[in-house]
Amino acid sequence: MTGANYMLDNGQTKILVDCGLFQGKKYAEDMNYESFKYDPSNIDFILITHSHIDHIGRLPKLYKDGFRGKVYATTATRDLMAVNLPDSFNRLAEEAKDMGHPPLFEQSDLEGMLSLVEGVEYDEPIGIDRSDLKITFHDAGHILGSSIIEVDWLDSGSFKKIFFSGDLGNPPTPLLRPTEFIENADYLVIESAYGDRIHEAREQRKVKLIRTVKDTIERKGVLMIPTFALERTQELLYELNGIFAKKEIPSVPVFIDSPLATKLTEVYKKHSEYFNKKTAYLMDSGEDIFKFPQLKTTHSVEESKAINEVPQPKIIIAGSGMSHGGRIVHHELRYLSDPNSTILFVGYQVDGSLGRHIQRGDKEVTVLGKKVPVRCHVENISSYSSHADQKGLLFWVEKANSNASLKKVFVVQGEEVASKTLAYLIREKLNVEAVAPFNQESFDI
Repeated sequence: MTGANYMLDNGQTKILVDCGLFQGKKYAEDMNYESFKYDPSNIDFILITHSHIDHIGRLPKLYKDGFRGKVYATTATRDLMAVNLPDSFNRLAEEAKDMGHPPLFEQSDLEGMLSLVEGVEYDEPIGIDRSDLKITFHDAGHILGSSIIEVDWLDSGSFKKIFFSGDLGNPPTPLLRPTEFIENADYLVIESAYGDRIHEAREQRKVKLIRTVKDTIERKGVLMIPTFALERTQELLYELNGIFAKKEIPSVPVFIDSPLATKLTEVYKKHSEYFNKKTAYLMDSGEDIFKFPQLKTTHSVEESKAINEVPQPKIIIAGSGMSHGGRIVHHELRYLSDPNSTILFVGYQVDGSLGRHIQRGDKEVTVLGKKVPVRCHVENISSYSSHADQKGLLFWVEKANSNASLKKVFVVQGEEVASKTLAYLIREKLNVEAVAPFNQESFDI
């Protein structure tokens, strides 16, 4: 279940961790309009793990409903939110109009919420005036600025530690530092997107990308890559930059058909301090790691439509990452039925999304209200995922319990099978109590 939103109440202070949009199936999206099960005006402050919409998308609704506290996020997350949330607002407003719904929130709510966001740094306790609390952000290695949030609270004269994983990364990645391991945790709230799966070997991902590109070019087809505008697009640009430079694939046009991705890439360029040593060195030496001669970016609708006039073969990278709207669906409408073309999935496809239907082998799908046969090649590279897989998640929990400190693990942010599988493995392999909570369930700790 997407729509991350957790409340921690120690009797003196009410803290929210994330406030994301529900995404995927229609019933989940309807949940965005439901009232919060708490009074937003009573929340002292909000902690943001990272800037994906399923973690920040309902923040303006919180403001609309009365929240006026402080919001803490890393400086990179703050800057990404300033791009991501307005884009989400425009999309949600269009969807609400089409469906005859009132808007989820207004422009003034968006601006008000963004005015409350304060940037923080990794591994430095944030400046809150609370003697009973200490809060520290650690590097999750998932996307630029992503964080594991540590909350230490005073309990019977000593501090207890609870960590919110946010989304954990899948190191090593081309751009970011590896996920930080934490120790001496009393409680964990951990994601489980890949709690029931293992990624393919990372060393094979570049090989498979090159092969997929070459095969599509030989067929004179179109390679469609539905991708998230944030992180996945930047990783692909970095990878393609190197591949073209080494002449490992023929020179063909590459289109980034996503104004949002282009804006977010500019934020990446501002924050080389978050990158791993190799990438930071390249950035600091003046190399543009996100640009190469074959690359063209589109901004207007007219420029997007003009891609159709470019002769095949060509590569189109566009959002959304799960084909749940965005410009990619217009290309899918045109090329899914072409047996010479390819659609390549490089990220998680949530149950109910168009991407999941194509990925699982449906022979016909509905795109923009039209039935479209799927005749193109369908490829997957799971090791491009920015999420830790089952093995990575278990290892992170094991490290957190290195001193046998863990009392309980709460397994969240996954489909039911993934969450329950990971909780079972934590109990069986690590001998730590673990549960996969229901929506709205509460616990005393």
